[in-house]
Amino acid sequence: MPTHYIPRALEPILRRAAGEFPAIVLTGPRQSGKTTLLKHVFGAAAGYVSLEPPDVRSAAAADPRGFLAMNPPPVIFDEVQYAPELLPYIKEQIDQHRSSRGQYLLTGSQNLLLASQVTETLAGRAAMLRLLPLSQREAARRSTRPLPWESQPEAAAEAPNPSDRWRSFLRGWYPELVSEPDRDVSLWHQSYIQTYLERDVRSLRQVGDLTSFQSFLRALAARSGQLLNLTDVARDLGIAVNTAKAWLSVLEATFQVIVLRPYHANIGKRLVKTPKVYFTDTGTLCHLAGLRDPEHAKGGPMGGAIFETAVLMEIYKTLADRGEDPRVYFWRTSAGVEVDFLVETEGMLVPVEVKLSSTPLPAMATAIRTFREDLGSKAGPGFVVHGGDLRLPLAPSVTAIPCVEL
Repeated sequence: MPTHYIPRALEPILRRAAGEFPAIVLTGPRQSGKTTLLKHVFGAAAGYVSLEPPDVRSAAAADPRGFLAMNPPPVIFDEVQYAPELLPYIKEQIDQHRSSRGQYLLTGSQNLLLASQVTETLAGRAAMLRLLPLSQREAARRSTRPLPWESQPEAAAEAPNPSDRWRSFLRGWYPELVSEPDRDVSLWHQSYIQTYLERDVRSLRQVGDLTSFQSFLRALAARSGQLLNLTDVARDLGIAVNTAKAWLSVLEATFQVIVLRPYHANIGKRLVKTPKVYFTDTGTLCHLAGLRDPEHAKGGPMGGAIFETAVLMEIYKTLADRGEDPRVYFWRTSAGVEVDFLVETEGMLVPVEVKLSSTPLPAMATAIRTFREDLGSKAGPGFVVHGGDLRLPLAPSVTAIPCVEL
């Protein structure tokens, strides 16, 4: 457990949900701080049971009503995907005490089965929230800061030294690594991949060949931020396409990657339909890419992809921390004109381009200008997020902003 608690932006949403719903389901990757957050918010008032140990799981399955009677609400049930048979009995308890709120606090690190089970069993009774690794704004204790397109710019936060920024990208944003700066980052990520990912993959897909799965992870890392052709990946690795699809779905279900889908609108242009894949954590991405040095990471062929991942995840985490389902896409025409991210907000699409360069130039706004012309009134103001420290207008309704403004 981290040596000290880092306040999470999701806290007020969690408290509000506990006042409105009988149950809360908090999902997210392993080690993102779900249990720590619930224990911090609900304290000693809530009991705690981990459903991961086989003997506890067996007890829950053998006598669900007796198990719930022994663990009365309010109670945290950790990793509830291991005991899905509890859910109908939790529903029964909730229905017997409908006026009670915040009774059952459930966590899960596998979204594949859990979401459908909760939807079927606890529909209307549970708030579904998601906790990802720390955002940069949480780590810097400025988590209430709005996104650039949501308000007038505040006084810019002090920009970190570029080498410090890239050191953070290499470490990643899992709470343990942020709160314990002396932890060996390479050992931590290697352990994480072996202990958690491989166990989740085995439990979800009965994967026998973990060597091929590790190769698959590295192949995805090498293609981060690019159009993802799973047929090519499968051929390169000598695995079936269906296997590659299954493994990708597992990584998405365990919150290790985000599959970014292209935005389609009937604007008379041919748009690509192939998705892109991004890792949820820059540290995982850098580890899989074999990067250990900040300067090599920034200056090497993966530099742009790492920076793009960091920008995407800051936007994504900020929206998820408000209890929202982040709606982020990319836009690419068959002619190759591409905008890195489209963020759907208040009925409009905000185009965001990401440039590793510290020097914003008007040419960087070209794709956003094309997008705004094509989408017309649906397009919001555009932003070019760059690695420098200047805020500059690049074109009408297109502004260059430093990444620290996120």
